[in-house]
Amino acid sequence: MAVWDDLVGQDRVIEQLAAAARDADALVTTVESGHALTDALSPGGASRMTHAWLFTGPPGSGRATAARAFAAALQCVSPDRASSGGPGCGFCDGCHTTLVGTHADVEIVRTDLLSIGVKETRDLVRRAQLSPAGGRWQVIVLEDAGRLTEGAGNVLLKAVEEPAPRTVWLLCAPSVEDVLPTIRSRCRLLTLRTPPAAAVADVLVRRDGIDPELASQMARATQGHIGRARRLATDERARARRASVLKVPLRVADMGGCLKAAQELIDAAAEDAKQVAEEVDTKETEELRAALGAAAGTGGRLPRGTAGAMKELQDRQKRRATRTQRDSLDLALSDLTGFYRDVLAIQLGSRVEPANADAWDALQRIAGSSRPESTLRRIEAIVACRQALDRNVAPLLAVEAMTVALRAG
Repeated sequence: MAVWDDLVGQDRVIEQLAAAARDADALVTTVESGHALTDALSPGGASRMTHAWLFTGPPGSGRATAARAFAAALQCVSPDRASSGGPGCGFCDGCHTTLVGTHADVEIVRTDLLSIGVKETRDLVRRAQLSPAGGRWQVIVLEDAGRLTEGAGNVLLKAVEEPAPRTVWLLCAPSVEDVLPTIRSRCRLLTLRTPPAAAVADVLVRRDGIDPELASQMARATQGHIGRARRLATDERARARRASVLKVPLRVADMGGCLKAAQELIDAAAEDAKQVAEEVDTKETEELRAALGAAAGTGGRLPRGTAGAMKELQDRQKRRATRTQRDSLDLALSDLTGFYRDVLAIQLGSRVEPANADAWDALQRIAGSSRPESTLRRIEAIVACRQALDRNVAPLLAVEAMTVALRAG
């Protein structure tokens, strides 16, 4: 299987990356033959390869998947790569270790926190200055470049401006606006599109063995978000959570219903954060205690002078819980937006297939009891809620304001 096979519905992007990987292979071959790496490796050079890339696209489009596939193609060592369409076979040691995350010269950075700070970025910059230990390139994949703080972005800028000869930065962000202008101006931009629902359903059936009808329903429900479609198709609890969210428009008929619906959305997001904490926090804490020399078990005393490390871990776990809760709540708001999008399509007589066909009765009921203008205002209320959460408004306050606006229409 070629490394590009996991990219769904991105033929144009695959073509560009495959061409760049071929040029990158030729450049390294030139170096290995004793020649210097030319200035073709630059954003404005003749080569289709460059030292910094920015992958953008909506959630679920496969930004990180594309970056990892490209990283694997850059490290491909298949002896047949010249005669088989280029690097990226998916089977050689370079491709395999990159895709599973164990390649010594590929650093894949993702965060479960709200932001990436200066300290972490400086560590990446120091690594980027190293020559490849055994691979063909030193590759840094930053999956959450949109979460860089301004200070971290300024630290990264210097590394992108003056890269090491065989270092490649692969940055991923939802849009170009999420990255500092000075950074994106030095990157080659690749924009991914939302995959067609039919292509997502095909992948779920072919690779995950999902029932075709369920796969098609979940692909439509998530509007092409392959990761979320897979989760809904394989996790019954996630489907139940989504079904509960889609009932919110029917439950905001009075003020009491608005407040109760808001509280339940917040409680569900908090439960998701608690589950992540139960799975990860205890293990992290025990591992750190053991590394610091504490006795086995939760009652073991920490050696003197190690409390700061434990406090740092607790702060990190608290920030991760906040992000998990925000992400869970954001998924619920996305589901609500999709619901009202279907309502608007029905009200306007559109022939577009509804994303939430499993909630058809509720869609018809809301569509018949309101006008398109009201539906648009409700969508705007959901958008305003998401913006409020981005500005760190208290989640319950933001969601209560949204549910009251949904009632008013």
